[in-house]
Formats: sequence, C-alpha cells, structure tokens
Amino acid sequence: MATITTQLETAFRSAIRAAFNLDADPLIAPSTTDKFGDYQSNAAMGLSKELSSQGQKTNPRAVADQIVAKLNLQEIATEISIAGPGFINVRLSPTWLASQLAALDDRIGVEKSPHPQTVVVDYSGPNVAKEMHVGHLRSTIIGDAISRVLEFQGHHILRQNHIGDWGTQFGMLITYLKSFSGGPQGRPHIADLEDFYRQAKQKFDADPSFADQSRHTVVRLQSHGDEELSLWKTIVEETRRSYQPIYERLSVKLTPADERGESFYNPYLKPVVDDLKSKSLAVESDGATVVPTPGFDNPLIIEKTGGGYLYATTDLAAIRFRVTELHANRIIYTHDSRQAQHFAQVFIVARLAGFAPPAVSLEYAPFGTMLGEDNKPFKTRTGGTVKLKDLLDEAQSRALAVITEKNPDLPESQRNQIASAVGIGAVKYADLSKDRTSDYVFSWDKMLAMDGNTAPYLQNAYVRIKSIFRKAGLTAPNNAQIQLLESQELALAKHILRFQEIVDLVSKELKPHLLCTYLYELATRFHSFYEHCPVLKSEEPTRTSRLALADLTARTLSAGLDLLGITSPEQM
Repeated sequence: MATITTQLETAFRSAIRAAFNLDADPLIAPSTTDKFGDYQSNAAMGLSKELSSQGQKTNPRAVADQIVAKLNLQEIATEISIAGPGFINVRLSPTWLASQLAALDDRIGVEKSPHPQTVVVDYSGPNVAKEMHVGHLRSTIIGDAISRVLEFQGHHILRQNHIGDWGTQFGMLITYLKSFSGGPQGRPHIADLEDFYRQAKQKFDADPSFADQSRHTVVRLQSHGDEELSLWKTIVEETRRSYQPIYERLSVKLTPADERGESFYNPYLKPVVDDLKSKSLAVESDGATVVPTPGFDNPLIIEKTGGGYLYATTDLAAIRFRVTELHANRIIYTHDSRQAQHFAQVFIVARLAGFAPPAVSLEYAPFGTMLGEDNKPFKTRTGGTVKLKDLLDEAQSRALAVITEKNPDLPESQRNQIASAVGIGAVKYADLSKDRTSDYVFSWDKMLAMDGNTAPYLQNAYVRIKSIFRKAGLTAPNNAQIQLLESQELALAKHILRFQEIVDLVSKELKPHLLCTYLYELATRFHSFYEHCPVLKSEEPTRTSRLALADLTARTLSAGLDLLGITSPEQM
C-alpha cells in the first residue's frame, strides 16, 4: 500500500500543478510537534522564490494559500492550516487512519519492489586460521541487517563472505602443519586457531630453515600442489567450524555457499592487471604496477615490486566478477571507516576500467569502532582481543541470570532459550542502534537494561502484548474494526503506518539504526497506549479495537526485529 507520505505527496503535487502549472517536490515530512498537525509541507518558500524569478512576485504565505485552495484531502485530513511564513500543516482523519491500518497485511504495508535488483552485499570476511573477534561483529551484523531489509523489499540478495583464505602466510601455516609426525591423524586439531597461528609465526621468525621451507610451500600452493592444497583445505575447514556456529548464534544468514574468499579470485588477478595495462591505466612506478587515481596523491598499487598482488587487485577482480558473472545492479561493502580511501580508489579504478559500468551502483557503508567504557578499543581486562564467541557467551550468561531472577519457575531449557534471544539480541541491538558511521561505547549494563533504547525493552513490549492475549485466552482478532478515539491510540496508529517509509529509508541510507529508532519509538508509544487505554477491561467494541491495535503493534515489532536479525521471545 502507498505510504502516508506518498499519498500526501500525490495530493500536494496535483494542487501545486493546478495552482501554478509547476511540477515541484511538496517536501512532505512528519510534523515535529503534534500541536501543528501530523504532517507538514515546506514547499511554499521554495516555490515563492521560483515564481519570483519568473516575474511573479509573491510571498510564501500567499503561495501556501493558493496550494491549500487547490488541495483535495477530503478523506485523508480533518484539518489543513498554514503556520508561520507558509508551512502547510495536515491533521489526519482518525477514520482514514483506521482504514489504512485495516489494509495492512503481515508485511505491515511494505510492498515488494516492482523493479527488483540483484544486490551483492560484501560483509563479515573473517581471516582463516584466526578466531573471530569483536572487530568482526559490526561488519557481520550491519551487513546482515542491510541484506535482510533489501531482501524484504523483494530484491535478489547475493551475500558474499570475502574470507581471508590466501596469501604468503599459508606457506608458514602449511609447513607448520606438515611438521607434525604421524600423518594426518597425528596433526593437531585446530580448535584453538589463535595458538596454532601464533606457534607457526614464532617458528617462522626463529627458524630460518622453517622460514625457507615456508616460502617454497607458498610456491607449491600457488601451483596447486596436491599435498599443499589438501592441507590448505584442512585449515580452511577447521576455521569454518569455528565461525559458522557463531553465525548461527547471531542468526546471520551467511552459509559456506556464500564464501568467495581471496583464493577464489586468485586466477582472476593477472587478467585484471593485464587489462589495466592494455587500457593504459596502469603504469610502472619503482618496479611496482600502479593506477593513478584522480583526487588522490598516491596511486592504487595493484602489483608489488617483484610480483605479488594486493587487496586492491582482489577487490577489482571481485567487482568485475560480481558485475559480469553475478549480474549485480548494486554492490554494497560493509567495512570499517579506515578503509575509506582504499574503497574510494578501487571504485574509481573499476569505473575507469569499465569493470563497473555507470548503471551499477558501488556503495561503501563504513562503520566506526566498538569502544570500551574507557573510550579505547574494546579489549579484555588484560588488554587482549575479545573473542566474539566469549562476548556472546557472557551476554547469554548475564541474560540468563536476569531471567532466572525474574522467572525462576520457568523450565531451565526455556530460560536458556530466552537468554539466548535476549542476550545476543542485546549485543546486536547495542551495535545496530548506533549510527554505523560513529564509534560507540559498549556497556553491559546499558545493553541489557529493560528501559531505554535497548533490545530487552523492545522484546519486553512484544512479550507484554503476547501476555495480554494469554491472560484473556484469546488469539488475535480477525478483521476487527479499529477505532482511534484517544490521543495515545492515534499516536500508535500513525507510527505503525510509517513502517514502510522507514524500511525504504534504511534501504537507501544503509543505516539500520533508523529502524532501531523507529522500533524504540513504537515500543514507547505502545507503553503509553497500554498505560492510558485499558484493553481487556474496556467495553465492546473498544475492547476488540484495542486488542487489534495491540496485535498490529506486536506484528510490527516482530517484523522490525526480524529485519535486524533479533528474535522476539513470547516470554521473558
């Protein structure tokens, strides 16, 4: 269904055209304060300037008067007023709002795109032979939320996990693995990946013979030697066994089928360099091959002195593959903000080379750093890197303690299930609720709080609604007529009807925190409604109307949390 904004824009455009024979943006936005109305058009000021430039001198208020005279909002509005220099305010009809609510389905009004795109979302990207740490959290969950929103809109999403599974370090790792006696059965299980990597690096630095062997191993690996490839696969598979369960705990929709790591693009690197040379884009500089990029002092290096490729070469190969083989219309990268120059230069070169034609959108969605309460990068108490698994374990443990204190009679299995939903949901929401471009301070106490802009607060609103129906022994009313009589009912209804606008905005801006803010305000409006508008104790038809409004709120909360990859438990 069309959003409120879209319907008002259509009406205002028609009025502006009838009044001035101009096609202008009505600049519709929700009002900042209820006393003026529900929505506002700020078009009069701009139109006044445009008309004056055409010799029709008139002030904004007079322009607003002429727009209102041609405006047809008979069913939609109960009041249209002009404020200040020409702001046109619209107060929506409760009857019309109720009819809009009645038209909502399980998608809460979000229509699938009539022109679906193929969208590649590049996110997560753990390194092989290392455990995932908190530094991987933001890319993983921001990328997943963006993917979910775009998928919900009907776009074809191709998730790409660009894992670090190739490079000179694998010569060291494979040589270390080969040094164990007893054949494959005697080799270590790489459960503790960090120790495995650390021991290999120590031996590489301390033993020249081992270092030399490692360099020869790299050559054999790159030449696809059978033993080297077999051991390389062992390392990759062991790493996958470490991070795949983390994706599942996070409810992240990444599978092994989504992996296209550095190894995948290895055969494409030389053709990329050759192509850039043939197009006279790449030049030699101090023995290296580089591509000068307009606007940057330093060129993009695509081949090192003496041979060897870089991340930029792989990223260029990935863009070309995603355009030509995956037929992407839009490619989105979620990586930390320190990579801004890298991606800016890679995108420039991809355009210059024709790897990404103008019709393909290349988008970088950077994010800031997770900080500890000391405003420094989040670390363990001893100053080490926090493993992502350990973070999730602690979140679940803390949530379990709170749930056990509040509901000790719940079965243990149910408490554990709720603790997973609440604890991990809290970690994700604490991150997603912040503007991704900003650094943010991680706080256990704030994250798990039952009030404020937190996942537990939203989940508790959902639980409260479900408890209403449990207490009454009811299911959600079907085809119930909603009446919007109280201000709290109206505020809740208007907010629910903004869901599609917010989904569209997140899709455009690639900022999940906009959805978080919407859901927090929805939960706040519901709590106000619940406090001031008795539900079960009301007389009919008010009782059924409020039950329907509560159910619609629950469905909106659940749909929004699902787009963030957060579970909505029915009890807490």
